[in-house]
Amino acid sequence: MRKIIMNMLSIVVVVALQAGCGSDPAPTGQKGILAEPESTATAELTTLPRLYDAVGTVQAKTDVRVEAQVTGRVLEVLVRPGDKVAKGDQLVVLDDRASRTRLERSRQAQASATSMTGQAKDALASAKAAHDKAESTYRRMSQLFEQKVVTAEEVEKAESDYLQAKAGLNQAEQGVTAAQARAREAGKLVQEAEIDLGYTTVTAQDSGEVARRLAEPGDLAFPGKELLTLHTGGSLHLEAMVRESLIAQIRLGQALAVRVDALSGDEPLSGVVEEIEPLADPLTRSFLVKVRLPERPGLYPGMFGRLMVPLGEEQTVLVPEGAVVRVGQLETVMVKTEQGWQPMYVRTGQLVDHRVEILSGLSGGEVVGIGPAADGGR
Repeated sequence: MRKIIMNMLSIVVVVALQAGCGSDPAPTGQKGILAEPESTATAELTTLPRLYDAVGTVQAKTDVRVEAQVTGRVLEVLVRPGDKVAKGDQLVVLDDRASRTRLERSRQAQASATSMTGQAKDALASAKAAHDKAESTYRRMSQLFEQKVVTAEEVEKAESDYLQAKAGLNQAEQGVTAAQARAREAGKLVQEAEIDLGYTTVTAQDSGEVARRLAEPGDLAFPGKELLTLHTGGSLHLEAMVRESLIAQIRLGQALAVRVDALSGDEPLSGVVEEIEPLADPLTRSFLVKVRLPERPGLYPGMFGRLMVPLGEEQTVLVPEGAVVRVGQLETVMVKTEQGWQPMYVRTGQLVDHRVEILSGLSGGEVVGIGPAADGGR
């Protein structure tokens, strides 16, 4: 007897479950019949592209580190993050007193070297004149000796004077060479000091936007210390990782939609593929794809974005956005049947031009209700 009762209870439970799961209309307090809606529309069966969202990050096309080239105390920082700068604009001013002192000393050393070069050239001219005179005398005395006019001692003295004058000329020439070398070295030191002095005023090497400010007045700057970061190179781009099974569908120059959730509006951005790295990440089995983005107010580096990769097309049902009523996590649409208006449970997808994609619950062609009258009837 107990076994018969248990079997009957099992049958009742199964029938109840089938009744609850097999019916699409939502239960209502008016036997499933609702009031007339304010307006109606037809659930449209249409074809939409299937998309794969490859997540990524908006990046600046070029990030430039503005670094100090000399050591000095920061006196002024003339820009802040978000400021637009042009090539040549002043960005940071450093204390230039040490650089000016070094430049003045270098110029004094250059002036001294120039003066010494002049003196060496004067000495060379005197040595050249003495050499020429001694050489002429020696040749004349040699000729006279052959004619038995002068003695051998006189010729030897003329030769000795000539050799001394020649050695003096060589020494004078070496003195000029050394003085000129010192003058050139002093000139290089002046140029270096002038360059160092110029580095005390940091300027923008290209047009762009200030992204980060890493120095404040009073900080000590030194070669290699980053003072600012500039975004240059024009528009931004999205760097997204695309799985290896889809990379064959992407090509350079291809126009793809990019959605940045932080931007207002439903329309995605129109991007252009400008770079595909030919090496996959061995951990994620995905490729890095860079997509150039159009200029858009409110679009900044570091934002989250999604690259919408087309996978083909599929049929789906669309209804006006106002036809879907959400109560908690439940979604219903009021559908006209032979018995009247009845709510139907649905599962929604993406929003397409103010129409909602219906993933399940409708097959297309149904007449659906729109408006507050439908809500009131529930």
